[in-house]
Amino acid sequence: MRKVHPGLRQGSLAPQDVVALACELLDRFHGGDAVLERVEPNPALVPPVETTALARRILDDAGFDPGFDLAPERWETLRAALRVVAHDLPTRGVEGEPSIEILEDSFPVAAAVRRADGERLNRGGLILPETGDDPAVAATALATLIQESLLERTWQVWPVCPGHDLGVHASVRDGTAVWWCAGDGGHALAPVGALARVLGRGRPR
Repeated sequence: MRKVHPGLRQGSLAPQDVVALACELLDRFHGGDAVLERVEPNPALVPPVETTALARRILDDAGFDPGFDLAPERWETLRAALRVVAHDLPTRGVEGEPSIEILEDSFPVAAAVRRADGERLNRGGLILPETGDDPAVAATALATLIQESLLERTWQVWPVCPGHDLGVHASVRDGTAVWWCAGDGGHALAPVGALARVLGRGRPR
């Protein structure tokens, strides 16, 4: 799988690698339709476009995830998302830039967030690599993790919609990460990263 996935990304997929993967999965009693389609015909007679499509299906059927090492753009997406979320922390009285780190010893390999003072924020679990597949999802997941971790530590709800006096939560709306309030049928309080425009800076009441 770790040979086939880079081949797909780089456009250098070797048909023999796909066949080898299909045979290996078949030997392990993982005989999905895509595996059988790849094993049965002569590889030389299968067009490259079909080989590529089958390779993707085989990886999907096997539940393969490239993690951070084979999809480094995921890591960059998470780092960029954390920088966005960090803009909201001063509205909670939290100063300093949080950091994100890869936990190589976790299974599966995941990411964790630390405050500037070194405290790990891990309420609700770790950040899995696939979170970095979409910037809005990444920002929402990181905002939620930080929000829940601060709540557990301080027992103070944050952020709060000033118009409805309700706690808000991070959500993806129309492809954008926003702080969403359920008051009056629901509305976006502010985009994630832009809370200061609504709440100002400094610790809330």
